[in-house]
Amino acid sequence: MKSVLFTRFFILLPWILIVIIMLDVDTRRPATPITPRPYFSPYAVGRGGARLPLRRGGPAHGTEKRNQSRPQPQPEPQLPTIYAITPTYSRPVQKAELTRLANTFRQVAQLHWILVEDAAARSELVSRFLARAGLPSTHLHVPTPRRYKRPGLPRATEQRNAGLAWLRQRHQHQRAQPGVLFFADDDNTYSLELFQEMRTTRKVSVWPVGLVGGRRYERPLVENGKVVGWYTGWRADRPFAIDMAGFAVSLQVILSNPKAVFKRRGSQPGMQESDFLKQITTVEELEPKANNCTKVLVWHTRTEKVNLANEPKYHLDTVKIEV
Repeated sequence: MKSVLFTRFFILLPWILIVIIMLDVDTRRPATPITPRPYFSPYAVGRGGARLPLRRGGPAHGTEKRNQSRPQPQPEPQLPTIYAITPTYSRPVQKAELTRLANTFRQVAQLHWILVEDAAARSELVSRFLARAGLPSTHLHVPTPRRYKRPGLPRATEQRNAGLAWLRQRHQHQRAQPGVLFFADDDNTYSLELFQEMRTTRKVSVWPVGLVGGRRYERPLVENGKVVGWYTGWRADRPFAIDMAGFAVSLQVILSNPKAVFKRRGSQPGMQESDFLKQITTVEELEPKANNCTKVLVWHTRTEKVNLANEPKYHLDTVKIEV
């Protein structure tokens, strides 16, 4: 029995040794390196549309160059500020006039309202009104001397000059931003288109005014883009036969002419506009607006005189209402 087992053992022994030798050789052979598959980005494209391999986490070839060459957005030009100087005085229709004017100004972008009262102090009515108006504004006051309140004399001279002085003081220590000055009386009616026209004023711009001078309108006469005369019903010989509502002045011109003001001495009724404009420009330099001065965009309407014949001399109502 033992001899049989030994015989089988010696027969299998060579095969066992061969298997052991083969396993030993296989374990010493170096392992074949595994080549990683390249990663392709859908944004990296070579010539002919061939995709180029891209490392994970790295930028696509050509993307940096495209980003660098992309034009940077340019800042939008600053919109010139319109400074509207409005003289006002106490009267039954004052709040109604100012309300109409404020409703117009709220629809005008980048507008600063300079409201100047003809009074020794700021009134509560105007102060409350401006506080609720929701407009960038400045509230000034200066009284008209009693000797200048006679009929036939120019009005609102001190108030307009106070607005000019405030503007010059505001900008004296800082670089002036683009701006336009406009004298906006509170008894006029203004089209919103007028403010678009005046905003591009380079020096002094002009346009027609409706319901003024005893005519349906007055206007500068224009030929080849230049003012050559005036269509007016009163004193066409004036150097600038124009209404106060018919022109605007660049802020830079106001600052460059610090002595330009509305004069009391030597100024005749109806000549305030001419006396002021002579100090800052000439007729040849005027810039016609409103389609070469053929469109009326402002009207000298004036509120109808109020009938208060039945108003009691003393307050009889149980409540006090501001009108």
